[in-house]
Amino acid sequence: MAWWKEAVIYQIYPRSFQDSNGDGIGDLEGIIQRLDYLAGSKDSLGIDAIWLSPVYPSPMFDFGYDISDYEEIDPVFGDTQTFKRLLKEAHKRGIRIIMDLVVNHTSHLHPWFTESRSSVNSPKRDWYIWKQANHNGPPNNWLGAFGGSGWEYDKRTGEYYFHSFLKEQPDLNWRNPDVEDAIFRMMKYWLDMGVDGFRLDVVNLYVKDEFFRNNASYFMKGPRPYDKQVHTYDRDRPEMHGILRRMRKLLDSYSEKRMFVGEIMQDFPGNVLLPATYCGRNDELHLAFNFMFLFSPWKAERFYQIVKDFESALGEDNWPNYTLSNHDFPRHITRYEKGDETLDRAKLAACMMLTLRGTPFLYYGEEIGMKRQKVPFNKIQDPVGKRYWPFHPGRDPERIPMPWDGSDTTGFTTGKPWLPLYEDSNTLNVESQKQDPNSLFFTYKKLIQIRKDRKSLRKGKLKILLSDDKQALYYRRRDGKEETYIFLNFSSKPVRVSYPRKWNLNQILFSSKNRNASFELEKELDTGDLILLPNEAVIFAK
Repeated sequence: MAWWKEAVIYQIYPRSFQDSNGDGIGDLEGIIQRLDYLAGSKDSLGIDAIWLSPVYPSPMFDFGYDISDYEEIDPVFGDTQTFKRLLKEAHKRGIRIIMDLVVNHTSHLHPWFTESRSSVNSPKRDWYIWKQANHNGPPNNWLGAFGGSGWEYDKRTGEYYFHSFLKEQPDLNWRNPDVEDAIFRMMKYWLDMGVDGFRLDVVNLYVKDEFFRNNASYFMKGPRPYDKQVHTYDRDRPEMHGILRRMRKLLDSYSEKRMFVGEIMQDFPGNVLLPATYCGRNDELHLAFNFMFLFSPWKAERFYQIVKDFESALGEDNWPNYTLSNHDFPRHITRYEKGDETLDRAKLAACMMLTLRGTPFLYYGEEIGMKRQKVPFNKIQDPVGKRYWPFHPGRDPERIPMPWDGSDTTGFTTGKPWLPLYEDSNTLNVESQKQDPNSLFFTYKKLIQIRKDRKSLRKGKLKILLSDDKQALYYRRRDGKEETYIFLNFSSKPVRVSYPRKWNLNQILFSSKNRNASFELEKELDTGDLILLPNEAVIFAK
């Protein structure tokens, strides 16, 4: 079975993970120093792969998602030799490295764009999307996701260029085969170095309508003008599937199979059908991010429906994946916060993520219960936050530096941090949680180990059910003769679940409420009913 199907993948936002040189910004050397925390020792979390947010050279208008050189490392993070050492040290511990690949657009300072905008006759003019004015205005009504028109007028050549995000992030023209060839050569450069895969940023935006037709508009939808457009012509064009098939062939040409996972940009609240289309018949993306958990309320029936729909949309040829938090969305422990029940909910969510059929993606700090933290306006770094504050705080609250210990600098840096440090680090940090067997860290560690020990959890088939009162989600994972049963109570009250009588619940492998197979529980199992405690997650072995 492919490694990425069985892996637990851990996203690191490098600026916020560990600073090694006192400049207040996390770096590659800092990640190397923390590898043993992630895997390779008995005290490790136990993850299998790291997804690194961008570490390429960048002017940082969008903090690395505006790349000015695809084949180097930004000095703020280190250099190519340090990256190679990260690869070596990670692989030594059984950790694979997935790089963030941002190729819908480049930085406006990338040499390609500098050359492209130098003249209408530039040999790289068609590497980007240039158009003449339409009645002394932008060529059409396409908008930028970060605000304003998607078109920027360039005085030097008297034409507009298109940017899906900031004007400092001009979109590449993927209809030009030279662009595709250049990107594929760059991917091969990193793959030959030993990188294990890529996360593709906004992969469904690469190709735009060849006739540049205007998008229609919604009425009374979304807080931003961008949300009020029907994005028919500036994303999800059919030509994208051919590009992904060719890209898949490149990755599959390596003897040690590499992988790529795509971010599929959608209107809120999205659906699972669109990402599934970018997997094809297992000949396009290996994985397409399903972000529906990011918008789901704390309801068993909602999670049940998302899983059912995604499994159905993908079919038997493709593999699911799930995530609860990332660098662009509010952390899930904050979304699901509810007083004294918050930790119980976080443990249940961890159990769900690590036992469903599919590849789980964890976000740094999730395993210790890091919450999103407000950032004062004068300390906001994110361009989204600067533009939309106070209506939208931006993405900085999800990017606060990792609290390693309870010291004044939280163990993250000896200098001035690029974002405010975690305010609750004196009570919530890695060091303290590693000393507490009832902590969230130990819950993640134990669940990841159970997953490694049970092949049915890594690759087994799924049968998922919803309790009669719709308060509990429960499912069976089966591979050959091995069966594992998972019960999740999303209610604040005890819930009785009548599970199929043929399920053989012999042994408790895990209970988020730390109960063992007591006499009371055995009687419940004999009846074919199971009483779950409030917000309890339980795993049984056959």
